[in-house]
Amino acid sequence: MPEEPDPDARSETAADTDLVVVSITDSAWERARADVSALCETSAAAVLEQRNAADHGTSVGEVTIVLANDETVQRLNRDFRGMDKPTNVLSFIAHSPVVPGTDAPLGDIILGFETVERECDELGISFSDHVRHLVVHGCLHLLGHDHEGDYDAERMESLETEILADLGVPDPYRARAAATNAGPGDA
Repeated sequence: MPEEPDPDARSETAADTDLVVVSITDSAWERARADVSALCETSAAAVLEQRNAADHGTSVGEVTIVLANDETVQRLNRDFRGMDKPTNVLSFIAHSPVVPGTDAPLGDIILGFETVERECDELGISFSDHVRHLVVHGCLHLLGHDHEGDYDAERMESLETEILADLGVPDPYRARAAATNAGPGDA
């Protein structure tokens, strides 16, 4: 996949990304996008910054993002969720005690390369925009958001699109709906 230009729509401070750790366990991620770690860091930092602002500066803990392959994601999905198939993103909330004055870990986000790449091709969306969306989505899960009911789904999607807009990413749900509703020969 060719490298895309990715001008950041907002500037980050060093503190924004200090709480984000990116681990690349499959080199396909770096081949697809040389700056994939920075892309993940700024996306997660945008969620944490938005959350901190909403909670009047209360800091949140560390997020670890693992960029893996579908085999790893499928194993985790099977072992922890009972679903024996790969998926684009998994979120695992840390269950460590909160110690006042410290940044307890929030949890881990794991992305599966082959699924992410396939979805980009199927939906006709950029790799960087999709990765940003999945990281934002995963971080919101770590902060307790879900999309099980209609109200919760609308609320989470609204937060996602707001944060992504700040990052210069178009509404992923509008793009997905357009791709799904396009008939043969539609552009």
